[in-house]
Amino acid sequence: MKIKVLIVDDSALIRSVMSEIIGSQPDMEVVGVAPDPLVARELIKQTNPDVLTLDVEMPKMDGLDFLERLMRLRPMPVIMVSSLTERGSEITMRALELGAVDFVTKPKLSIQSGMLEYTELITDKIRIASKARIRPRSLPPTSGTQATGGVLPAVKNPLTSSEKLIIIGASTGGTEAIKNFLVQMPSDCPGILITQHMPEGFTRSFAKRLDGLCKISVSEASGGERVLPGHAYIAPGHSHLLLGRSGANYVTQLDQGPPVNRHRPSVDVLFKSAATYAGKNAVGVILTGMGKDGAVGMLEMKNAGAYNFAQDEASCVVFGMPREAIAIGATHEVGPLNELPTKVLHYLATHGSRALRV
Repeated sequence: MKIKVLIVDDSALIRSVMSEIIGSQPDMEVVGVAPDPLVARELIKQTNPDVLTLDVEMPKMDGLDFLERLMRLRPMPVIMVSSLTERGSEITMRALELGAVDFVTKPKLSIQSGMLEYTELITDKIRIASKARIRPRSLPPTSGTQATGGVLPAVKNPLTSSEKLIIIGASTGGTEAIKNFLVQMPSDCPGILITQHMPEGFTRSFAKRLDGLCKISVSEASGGERVLPGHAYIAPGHSHLLLGRSGANYVTQLDQGPPVNRHRPSVDVLFKSAATYAGKNAVGVILTGMGKDGAVGMLEMKNAGAYNFAQDEASCVVFGMPREAIAIGATHEVGPLNELPTKVLHYLATHGSRALRV
């Protein structure tokens, strides 16, 4: 059966281009187009779409207001279509928080040619979204107890040592998974490095949003900064994030080399650098996401002595990346998202601190 897509956008040009892109795919069909949420509401009832593409900013009803009502009353996979602006990125972060599966950005210049160049990206995201697990907004975002039930108690030594590190990778569904993980981190947790598949401009808004929610400090990595306890560093959308060493200290490094596994930033790149420079002092965490990015790098981490965790299928929006890592034997433990912070901190507390090998 074909994936039924409903397009909601106030731009006639975007509606036309999106219809052309989706209609060109043998496994998809456009079941309706709507210029605003009010028309979309009726079309949803009539067409029962599998995936909705939704413009962030629209007349008559704000895209976020519509999304919030939709996810409460008729949860379904939604892909936001966002502008490449600071305001657009902040609104998109909020949309992902409200339950949107993913987003694409509108090209800045020639929209028609730009969107057609995005055909593979857009259609891949629609295919992924059509298989995503969507939960009603009234329910907790993960299995078991609610993930954001409070910050875990601060941990005593040895976690305050700067040598231990937590290394995280995620993709589709990862913005909320990372948030739910980080809000439970105590202020004295080890330094955290994160790669989340996200375009340039959006990672800054993502980091800023997390910094306001978490007990730890969260920032977009700038490259060359010392990795400190109680701090998390997020890969910027334009570069791979790597772990490096400067004397006895861990530092962040940025690399604008070619995409790896079709991604820049790539989780594999981060994980492989952690295997090289942190070894048994690292704890790896692979969260929800489509594809296999991170699996090989996590196996290298394991072989270097790191201890690795994967999010379980039931709590993932898309169980792609964790599945691949589990399948090749790269993980030690698998668990629901809401339990992973406790598992990680328990492992670190019980395995003590080791001196860095310079």
